[in-house]
Amino acid sequence: MNPDLSWVLNDVLQVRGARHAILVSADGLLLERSSDIDRDAAETNAAAMSSMQSLSRAVAPFVGFGLGLWKQTLIEYDGGWIFLIAAGSGAYLAVSAALDVDMEAMSFRMQQQVGALGKAMTTPPRQNAGAEA
Repeated sequence: MNPDLSWVLNDVLQVRGARHAILVSADGLLLERSSDIDRDAAETNAAAMSSMQSLSRAVAPFVGFGLGLWKQTLIEYDGGWIFLIAAGSGAYLAVSAALDVDMEAMSFRMQQQVGALGKAMTTPPRQNAGAEA
């Protein structure tokens, strides 16, 4: 059973100027979407975001100073921004926003939601029922 994580994505959209949010697997599959983006658009963008994070990781050493580990990708377009960050092992959170978005507030909210996603997606360890027998 997959938990419904749309509440986490919808919460990211509380930042003024935020438009859409998707949770993406490393291989480009859509894991979850905010309620304001249709499934087809979300799936298309999930594949693109996976490629963007892969490219960002590949060129990270370009910044110098050792490995240059990737943290966040930020892309500006004529009509707005895309924010892309890691959201746990093999998952990425992508948000689109208007040009006038408060970038600091958006980055902060995304980091908060990644923490909430981690808690929501964590399954408690199973107890070994046979150990007591």
